[in-house]
Amino acid sequence: MTDSTDTPNAAGIGWLLVSVQAVLLLGLVMTPGGDAWPTPAWLDTVGLVLVVGGLGLVAFASLQLGSALTPTPEPRSGSTLRTSGLYGVFRHPIYVGVAVIVVGLVIGSGSLIRLLLGAITLVFFDRKAAWEEGRLTSAYPDYPEHLAATRRWLPTPSNR
Repeated sequence: MTDSTDTPNAAGIGWLLVSVQAVLLLGLVMTPGGDAWPTPAWLDTVGLVLVVGGLGLVAFASLQLGSALTPTPEPRSGSTLRTSGLYGVFRHPIYVGVAVIVVGLVIGSGSLIRLLLGAITLVFFDRKAAWEEGRLTSAYPDYPEHLAATRRWLPTPSNR
């Protein structure tokens, strides 16, 4: 099993990725609403439901990782690969939860700046997931099998 001590550069990249995601998410939360599209009360409600649902998904997926949860996308040395529960539905359920939060923050905002930041954030998380998948492939010999069987963003059909 590899970890950040095997490749010091990977640890630095991991912390850089976490820093960028923090800036993007803070920017999304701090950007004021706008009037680029109508934001009726029902749309605000949908946005709030998405944010709360995304937070729940992040929390539940984090609990399922248990001691394997790390602050960076670097696998923890000695941990086991999670492929059941939410990790059998999505490869990155925490990132899916964050994506749901991002959509919730954008749709009820009416802000083009939030829309742009949201799009950048979603692309960023897709690229971060791809980088993490390379690290997971190095750490877990059976990860390529999980890659082939589980989708990154969309739910994987249960009849695989």
